[in-house]
Amino acid sequence: MIPARSGQPCLMLFRPGALDQLAQAADGKPVTHKDFQYEMVLPNARRILCVGVNFPDRNAEYKDGSEQPKYMSLFPRFASGFTGHDRPLIRPPESPQLDYEGEVAVVIGKGGRRIAQADAYDHIAALTLCNEGTIRDWVRHAKFNVTQGKNWDNSGSMGPWLVPFTDAAQLEDARIVTRVNGAVRQDDVLARMMHPIRREIEYISTFMTLQPGDIIVTGTPTGSGARLDPPQFLVPGDIVEVEVNGIGTLRNTVQDETP
Repeated sequence: MIPARSGQPCLMLFRPGALDQLAQAADGKPVTHKDFQYEMVLPNARRILCVGVNFPDRNAEYKDGSEQPKYMSLFPRFASGFTGHDRPLIRPPESPQLDYEGEVAVVIGKGGRRIAQADAYDHIAALTLCNEGTIRDWVRHAKFNVTQGKNWDNSGSMGPWLVPFTDAAQLEDARIVTRVNGAVRQDDVLARMMHPIRREIEYISTFMTLQPGDIIVTGTPTGSGARLDPPQFLVPGDIVEVEVNGIGTLRNTVQDETP
């Protein structure tokens, strides 16, 4: 596992073989988590694409029917919207509706266009975790657009580290669990995704050339705070944890934005 540390060069890790070389160089060397604070794993990531409504139970929440959509929903997020592990998610003064979404993110290591599903995993360099924090009322400001509710500064997090992708089982056997103050809110397995990660890479690479360092945030299960009865949005002092077997646990507190 390769930690995300302040000042660490990032995109250079995705030159051919560089991630493996770094992991080998760090193997067996002592690490203290007291000597640095975590940043988002790729704070200079050029492109982050998120897949929306990608689990059956999540899809069933929508009033337009629960049939599986033929094509996936996509929207961009920008690195400025994320913070790192063990750092606070920031709730803005414009809205109290800060929500959580636990997800797996894949980092592209080998670029390509029109990538076949059978070859898709060959293009993944590493895995990490994402809390795709969302300001819920701001995703409803426009008819066909969620971008403004998804990109508030430091509203989400990504990390704690990069895990080199070496085995299909790292994704196909993965379970996402999201907890708020110790209570489980989300719990599902990636194998139930309506649009599997192989398909995500195939579809996205049809219209854009994927490049090393690009991030795909692959989808969140049902159980967000907005869907509880009554809704339960995040408040200062909350602790949110996103855990996936084989990757780790991404943990954040919540605080209000200071002037």
